[in-house]
Parts: sequence; C-alpha cells; structure tokens
Amino acid sequence: MTPILCFDLETIPDVAGLRRLHPDLDPVTQERLSDQQVAEQAFARRREKTGSDFLQHHLHRIIVVGCLFRDEEGLRVRCLGAGDEDEAVMVRDFFRVIDKHTPQLVSWNGAGFDLPVLNYRALVHGVQAGRYWDMGEDERDFKYNNYISRYHSRHLDLMDLMALYGGRANAPLDELAKLCGFPGKLGMDGSQVWNAYSQGQIAAIRAYCETDVANTYLMYCRFQLLRGHWSREEYNAEITLMRESVESWSGEHWRLFMQAWDER
Repeated sequence: MTPILCFDLETIPDVAGLRRLHPDLDPVTQERLSDQQVAEQAFARRREKTGSDFLQHHLHRIIVVGCLFRDEEGLRVRCLGAGDEDEAVMVRDFFRVIDKHTPQLVSWNGAGFDLPVLNYRALVHGVQAGRYWDMGEDERDFKYNNYISRYHSRHLDLMDLMALYGGRANAPLDELAKLCGFPGKLGMDGSQVWNAYSQGQIAAIRAYCETDVANTYLMYCRFQLLRGHWSREEYNAEITLMRESVESWSGEHWRLFMQAWDER
C-alpha cells in the first residue's frame, strides 16, 4: 500500500526573525524588548492592517510537527519537535520522510497554512526537499501528479477539496469531525498555542497536535468511503484499527480522545 502521512503544525511567532525585521527596542526606554513584547508588537501591526492577530506565513516558527503514519505495519503517531529541538531538524526530518516513502500527504488546511509555512522555513534553513518539489524533472509521473499543484492528489487538503476549492465553504476540522461522530479537538486550539508555549506547556501542545492528526486521519477514512475508494467493510475495518491503535497508545490525551469518541 502507499503509505499515508497525515500532518499538522503548531507554530509560534518567529521572534528572532521579527527582531531582524523590526527594531526590538522600546521607543521610550530604548531597552531591549522581551520575546512576548516583540510578538505583541507584531500582533498589533497585523491587527492594524487586517483586523486579525494572525501573522503572515513567513513570520511563523514551527515548534511541533504532528505526524500520523499509516503503512502495512499499522498506525503510528508521533510529533517531531520537543519544544527545544532545532526547527531546522524538524523541517529536515519531515521532508526526509517524503524523500524515503513518497507518502500520500493528508491535511486539513495544509495547502492554506501548513505547507506554505514548511516551504518558507525550509528556505530559511536551507533544507533540501527534492522529492517534495519534484514536478516532473526527476520522475515523469510527478509532472501529472505532484505535491505542489493544487488540483493534484499526492497532497490531499481535505478542507480545500471538500469546499470544492472555494474558501467561503471551508469548514473547521473540529466541527466537521464532531458532526461525523469523531472526537474533535481536545484541550486547546491553534490560537492558544503561543500563550501555552510562553507558559512552558510543551507537552500539552504536543498532545493537542497528536489528537489533531488523529482527527484528520479519521476524516480521511470517511472521505475514502465517500468517494468509493473503500467499501463499507474496508472503512469499518480501518476505523476498528484506529480505535484499537488509540487504545494501545499511552497518554492521558488518548484516554480523553477515546472518551470523547465514545460519547459522540
């Protein structure tokens, strides 16, 4: 079988980058600003322009890459990054998985956020990602089906596809997962990651990211049933495997995940 890689990023403001792009001195005291103050200044500039705190993609720093990997050996979940791990290592390791396995990439809003951030951070750190960027130069088949082109299927952005590539129809993963009877998000959402990181809650961020990719994989299973690639029997077998896998994984977040699933 073609390996499947569901992925999700957790990011914070790239404070070091923001310091390079903007003066990091208090205009009154001329003292160096804290990381929190640098980030707050960036949020304020963004709010003034757009009305939202959400920073441009190139101003995010990756702290966790959540991965769910499905192959003939089963299902595994892990996060690249432990909070203090070098970002370049995380980005390199993610693209090495693609180089080695050429997996089916699956995401929820990956084309709109996660992959552009990975692209920029790979560029900043000088990370090589030959397989990911191949558009037919190295392998002919990639000219017609690659990871980059929006309408190709090596990367399935389920949110974008289900909305038929119309942004006004986009649905949040949390809400649609719950509507489908799956657990949905637990503990936090992306808007809370910076505050959680500032408080040293790295383990909670990693747990949140892991459950996010688990929800994404469940939505991928439902999508495979929807488009007729899996029979009802194949879908039920995969859902059973997912439940058995989650029950075997350690961590309070997985216990809560199963509890929420059973309550849907």
